[in-house]
Parts: sequence; C-alpha cells; structure tokens
Amino acid sequence: MNKAMLPGMALALVLPMLSLADDVGAQERPLLETVGVSQIEVEPDLAEVTVEVVIKAEQATDAKQQADKAVAAFIGRLQQAGVSKDKISSANLNLQPQYVYPERGGDAKLSGYRASRSVTLEVPIEQLNPVLDNALQEGINSVRQISLKSSQEKNMRLQARAAAISDAKHKAEALATGFGAKLDGIWSIRYFDQTPMPVLSVSRKAMMDSAENQSYQYGKVTFSDRVEVSYKLKD
Repeated sequence: MNKAMLPGMALALVLPMLSLADDVGAQERPLLETVGVSQIEVEPDLAEVTVEVVIKAEQATDAKQQADKAVAAFIGRLQQAGVSKDKISSANLNLQPQYVYPERGGDAKLSGYRASRSVTLEVPIEQLNPVLDNALQEGINSVRQISLKSSQEKNMRLQARAAAISDAKHKAEALATGFGAKLDGIWSIRYFDQTPMPVLSVSRKAMMDSAENQSYQYGKVTFSDRVEVSYKLKD
C-alpha cells in the first residue's frame, strides 16, 4: 500500500519545484525600471461654487421659509444673469432643532431651529465675483467650496499622460546608453492616474471683501500624471 503511493507523492513534490524554477528564471532577466512623470499648468476658466444659507429662527416654519426664500431669490438672479439651469443644483432643506444646556445641569431647553440649504453651480471664472456678490445680497451667508476647473480638462489629461510616457522613454534610453546596454522591449507597465483639482477655501470675510475690491487671486489648474515602466535589456 505504501509503495503504491510513492509515485504520486514524488510527482506532487516535483511539479511545484519546476514551477518555482521557472519563476526564478523569469525574475533573473535583466530589467531597467523607470518612472515617467509630468505636470502641466493652465489658467482656470471655470469655477464650481457651493454656497449655503444658514438661518436660525424660533419656529421651524420661519427658518424653512427664510432659507427657501434666499435660495429661490439667488437662483432667480443666476438665471437672469444667464447661468443655465443645468449648471445649477440645490440641495434639500436640512432642519435641526437647537437646544440650550443649563450651566449647572438640568434638562436642555429648545431654543429654536437651524435651517440650511446649499446651491452648487458652475460658472466661467470671470463670473465668480458677481455670483458671490449676488449670493450675499440674497442672504446666502456661507461659501463651502470653490473648485477651479478648466474647460480643456480632457485634452490636458491626455497631454499630461503623453508627457509622462515620453519622460519614461527618454529616461530609459538615456540610462541604457549610459550603462552601455540596449533596450529589448517592455516587460511591464504600471499606471497611476492622479489629477487633483485645485480648491479655494473662502472665508465669509474674504467673500464679503471681494464684493468691495474684487481682490481674489486665482491659482492655476495643475494636471499631473505618472507611469512606471520596466524595460527588458538585451543580454
């Protein structure tokens, strides 16, 4: 019985060893690894803005009505200014009770309600200041976020990718030549898509100051890319 099992056992041991030997042979192939990177900066021509109105009132209905009124008036102004409806989105009402907690303990007392609604829109960069001015005039009292964008984003991403690929190629060729070696095709490619969008953080004070002196200084939109390439080297 034991003798009949030996051939099978021997086969089970040999096969993994052959597979391991093949892997080791592949890893011993001479390789040259490079990292291609790129960064392209362009002037922003679009801004995605999220503003918010926050109302506090004793009655929930009063808080809701004031918030809804401010949002409706603001959207009306935007449409009159030529901002298309598909570029505007408004969030649902967020209504929360507010409580006062006694300093010496005891039960909390209802002091009123807090209502908030936000509006997000995309506008040409030159309209950003007028939009913020209109927001202030209609009771919008908070800027949650301003993201700088480019209308040429798709094309810029392609350019950044092509530049990263070119960078990897040039580095590989220069290194191979410098060490007296020759490239023999690509072994592997690892790609990392990374293009964060610049975001402006705007305080309420800065928002109000802009209405007076138009002092916003915009940064640039940066498109970056990265690719890792392993090249085979001729023996």
